[in-house]
Amino acid sequence: MKRKLFYEDAYRQSGVTKVVSLAKDQSERWYVTLEETLFYPTGGGQPHDNGMINSVQVTDVEEVEGEIRHYLAKPLLEVGEAVNIEIDWTRRFDFMQQHAGQHILTASFVELFDIQTTSFHLGKELVTIDLDIKDITTEQLVEVEKRANQLILENRPIATKWVTKDELKDYPIRKQVAVEEDIRLVIIPEFDYNGCGGTHPSSTGQIAALKILDTEMQKGKIRVHFLCGGRVLQQLHRKQKTLQEVTHLLSAPEEGLALAVKVMLDNSKKLEKTLEETHEQLMNYEVKELLGEIQQECMSIERVFRQRPIQELQKIARLTVAQATNCRVIFIAENDGLLQLVLARGTENQTNMKQLIVQILPLINGKGGGSVSFAQGGGTTDLTGQQLLEEIHLF
Repeated sequence: MKRKLFYEDAYRQSGVTKVVSLAKDQSERWYVTLEETLFYPTGGGQPHDNGMINSVQVTDVEEVEGEIRHYLAKPLLEVGEAVNIEIDWTRRFDFMQQHAGQHILTASFVELFDIQTTSFHLGKELVTIDLDIKDITTEQLVEVEKRANQLILENRPIATKWVTKDELKDYPIRKQVAVEEDIRLVIIPEFDYNGCGGTHPSSTGQIAALKILDTEMQKGKIRVHFLCGGRVLQQLHRKQKTLQEVTHLLSAPEEGLALAVKVMLDNSKKLEKTLEETHEQLMNYEVKELLGEIQQECMSIERVFRQRPIQELQKIARLTVAQATNCRVIFIAENDGLLQLVLARGTENQTNMKQLIVQILPLINGKGGGSVSFAQGGGTTDLTGQQLLEEIHLF
């Protein structure tokens, strides 16, 4: 079947044809081939059409060895059966807008800065092109976007033409075509001539608008994220809703949002610093309390905590043995079904903490390690923290 049957009338939404074959592919998916089709198969950066064949939903369309396969939600069609076909027009026209917008954006990069596009992807939410450069300025992006929207506003015709390989020399094509025959050009007169098999509107004005959203580095090239047509309005609606919510939350006008957010972040950083300082003071008080409970003859400080971050216990242990140099510290934390330990000793204490943690870990099916002066570990066990402490006393 010639490609012309489903490319040439991009606006045709329905028709009648016959089922030629019904089969399964290697993945056990059912598909049909048709005498003629309006469905666009995935290719050239553009996704497939969705739609219906009679009452059966078409979930995917692929071209395999020149055969257009229409994958079905259910195999309810018969070979030779006359069927009504109808494409999802909302999806089709959206893709037409995005694809034509990509032609204009790509051609604008070439016209203004001689920057070539190496790939194109039309996704459900975003459209991207990859530029054959490693850096681009905001000013360049603004200029390209302005030029693209100027072309859209001029409402120039978008034409298609089938040519032979020999006839290509008569057109200033933007890049070399990948096929040898059945070459289809998409033409925006005096601006862009490009080999393409996708669906496009009949004029640039139907693209409505183009907006560049963002850029990122991908494999040494600049990837440009953009939207066209109805997607621009959808994006605007989403962002406007978010903007209104933020203005209400911050009690600030739109033009003052950036300043309001900056003030909030600055205050948040100050508050975080204050909390850190307060937390540090509390830990120092906790260390003083521990030291105040030490009996003169007591050489060990032992505590069981609940839901206490191990990082805090490490810090408290170090602060404690720094002041009580003749003591050892054994801290146990019961944290969400885990027992975690911190062991430390002062410079005048001779307990080998590395050796001690090795003795303790089998009791809790745990892992850990450390040095002779400081060790830590953790594991799961049926023992409580107090029971584990009693077991340690037996060593």
